[in-house]
Amino acid sequence: MTAVAPGAADSGAGTAAGSAAGTSEDLLTETYQAHYRSLLRLAALLLDDLSSCEDVVQEAFIRVHAARRRVREPEKTLAYLRQTVVNLSRSTLRRRILGLRLLQKPMPDMASAEEGAYDALERDQLKAALRGLQRRQREVLVLRYFVDMTEAQVAEALGISLGSVKAYGSRGLAALRVQMEAGHG
Repeated sequence: MTAVAPGAADSGAGTAAGSAAGTSEDLLTETYQAHYRSLLRLAALLLDDLSSCEDVVQEAFIRVHAARRRVREPEKTLAYLRQTVVNLSRSTLRRRILGLRLLQKPMPDMASAEEGAYDALERDQLKAALRGLQRRQREVLVLRYFVDMTEAQVAEALGISLGSVKAYGSRGLAALRVQMEAGHG
């Protein structure tokens, strides 16, 4: 299901006001309602526990809210939020590496064992395989295939060239394929 871009269903008055003075609080509220879960899924692909994911997404909204006047193009609010989630996820991982050893117990994804046990197992394998990739490869693949960003959007979000996005994506997919096949064997 594709979500309507924030402000696309507006009469135009809110969008015009947002353009003049940055992202409006109404647009940020609409973005929160429409995209909170997808941003939480993005964080979940980069981190390994639900509470950290929720913290990262909430902090991203707080930071975007504080800087909303600097967002001159309201349609870029979601892109700014995604980039903030990626950056905050990186910072969270950096702090963990300095303070803790890697945790061996991932958080359960499903409410009950009966609901899609095979899907949960495959999802866990995919997450583990993603964590085994180089950081840039993982970020490119998550943004490209799980967030459905174009290569150009990924390049802009990560601050790298389009060629780098293609290279990291290609190498990441190849490494992911090898890891997933090894997990099924």
